[in-house]
Amino acid sequence: MDLQRLKVFLGEDWKAVDGKIRAVLESGISYLDNINEMVLSRSGKQLRPLISLLTARACGGANDASYRYAAASELLHNATLFHDDVADQSDFRRGKPTLNSLFGPTVSVLLGDYWLVKALDCLLCEGDAATCLRVTKVFAKTLGDLAAGEMLQLEKAGDGDTTEEDYERIIYSKTASLFEAAALSAAISVNASVEIEAAVVKYAVALGMAFQIRDDIFDYSSPSEDVGKPVGVDILERKMTLPLLGALRNADARKEKEVRDKVGQMPEHPEYRDEILSFVRDNGGMEYAAKRLDDFVSEAVEALEVLPASEEKEILKGLAFFVGERLS
Repeated sequence: MDLQRLKVFLGEDWKAVDGKIRAVLESGISYLDNINEMVLSRSGKQLRPLISLLTARACGGANDASYRYAAASELLHNATLFHDDVADQSDFRRGKPTLNSLFGPTVSVLLGDYWLVKALDCLLCEGDAATCLRVTKVFAKTLGDLAAGEMLQLEKAGDGDTTEEDYERIIYSKTASLFEAAALSAAISVNASVEIEAAVVKYAVALGMAFQIRDDIFDYSSPSEDVGKPVGVDILERKMTLPLLGALRNADARKEKEVRDKVGQMPEHPEYRDEILSFVRDNGGMEYAAKRLDDFVSEAVEALEVLPASEEKEILKGLAFFVGERLS
């Protein structure tokens, strides 16, 4: 799917979202504004605001609240990335230098804080106070999920006892929760019914889960300049993601313990990485993860059936397949 063509399809609605983002970030401080412009000029997929805007249109038609909530989802997403790159000491993201590598951790953290506050600004309104409060709570929950997911991932990396249930909780918290907020806030913005709200939440959560599983599969695939990281990075950080968990399902108890022990010893023995990568590829880990990915894509598509017929509904379905098949 060509996301740039999708933005053209969304026309004035997309321009309104982009305008909200740019307007709320304006500070009058040259250093800050120049860095913001640099970030905006190399924006990634912007999938979350696209999903938000498409959802609003599929549920009745976008309005100013829809634009603000879509903008908030993109601002919040980027704020977390700026912070993550400091926590992970990352120099590159998807093949491009991170703010952390270009300007140092102080700027990266402060910019993350600034974008986070501006995301909250987008949620404030002079209209229905009850709706404003509800949407703010939706995004507040997502912020809590993001932090809790990171902490759970750190805990499990230290313990080496990650289960598939743990993994799904982690990727819901770190990825799918923001997809959920983007879609649910859009439905709220157009006064969608309870049934429609439930449908778009189910769609967005399944889509977010699929998105993260695809990312985790990349870590066991051939290195790609577009993906922006070499293979085996998760293993080096002792993160046990779905391909590895899938391979462990096919191992006996002795082998499972051996592999888990080696993942735990990765900081002292990085040479174990290639052995773990081979274990995953040779024991059906990639195939298992791909099957679960397909399950989530199907769940997302099926969730949309209750929405009225529209071109936006079909595009949302197409986005689910795009997420499942993307190469970067």
